[in-house]
Amino acid sequence: MKATQKDFLRGLPASARNARIFFFCGPDEAGASAAAARVVAALPDPGERIELAGADVRRDPALLGDEARSASLFGGNRHIWVRASGDDAHDALQILIETSAAGAGEAAPVIVVATSATDKSRTAKLLEKRDDALVAMFHPPDLSAVAQAVRAMADAAGLRLGGDLAERIARAAGLDVRLAQSEIDKLALYCDADPQAPRPATPEDHAAIGAATEEDGFAPLVNAVLSGETARIGGEIRRMRELGLNPVGVALALERRAAQLAQIAAYLGPGGQFERIDKGAEMRLGIFFKERRHIEAQFKRWTQPAARGARETRLDRLIPRLTALHRNLIFNSQAAELLLAQELAEIGRYAARR
Repeated sequence: MKATQKDFLRGLPASARNARIFFFCGPDEAGASAAAARVVAALPDPGERIELAGADVRRDPALLGDEARSASLFGGNRHIWVRASGDDAHDALQILIETSAAGAGEAAPVIVVATSATDKSRTAKLLEKRDDALVAMFHPPDLSAVAQAVRAMADAAGLRLGGDLAERIARAAGLDVRLAQSEIDKLALYCDADPQAPRPATPEDHAAIGAATEEDGFAPLVNAVLSGETARIGGEIRRMRELGLNPVGVALALERRAAQLAQIAAYLGPGGQFERIDKGAEMRLGIFFKERRHIEAQFKRWTQPAARGARETRLDRLIPRLTALHRNLIFNSQAAELLLAQELAEIGRYAARR
């Protein structure tokens, strides 16, 4: 089965309730992960979460089936979450399906979030016609789509958002639905809202609990790193610590910008000129006026060949590296700031190369 990004912005598609294998792909890793979290939350008893890396299941395709059919350490249910790149999980999923058909027993739900993959990939083709699987592709959303999702989150939490507050929250979250959900959760707690006892929320309420906006928080650091402005990176890292910006949030902001650059590259095609993007395309690609100059410079820098004579671009190497960074920050939360600072310096030096 297949679903669309709009299906998940409205809630959980009905088709998801009958599926046991989920493949969420596309350049918007944040949207794919948010959809995966929604699937887990809807499971009757999700139990223990087992995380696997795409590289591990590619190296050992039987690992996924072994974990999906193993009992939880505490005897309850479990679900498997795979963070993959491209078709890393294809062979493992194929073995899981074949062994299930051969009578190997029921497997735990498997959710695969695959960056650098599309709904035309081998893995998507393997799953899309199955009744027990769901495939969905996620593109970086525009402001109106995220604002709509924020309103749906608010309704579910018992919040009544007035005026343009939904758009304000969407902007503050950098169009990341996961961060937007976190803001809604905090706002509902602050306003003492409940689905059975709805409460109005005002811009003043959001200002009291709101995180730093993309413009005031993440954007200067993202631009310094991806533009290769090495002299600025140290100061921006200090500012990150002073503001108390979440390292995972910074990594997500970098992932979103990299995904946006990939979307622009796909729109323009090989050898496409950034200057030829018209105003309508700028809106669709999420190129806001204040960021256009930075995005253009980064696009030209990261679409260069990764090495002399190489077919892959710098961007092809950046995206999986950011995915690995995100995973490392989650698994090493106590050292997250140090790990992030080291990686930002490395990426900045790489971007600065001519």
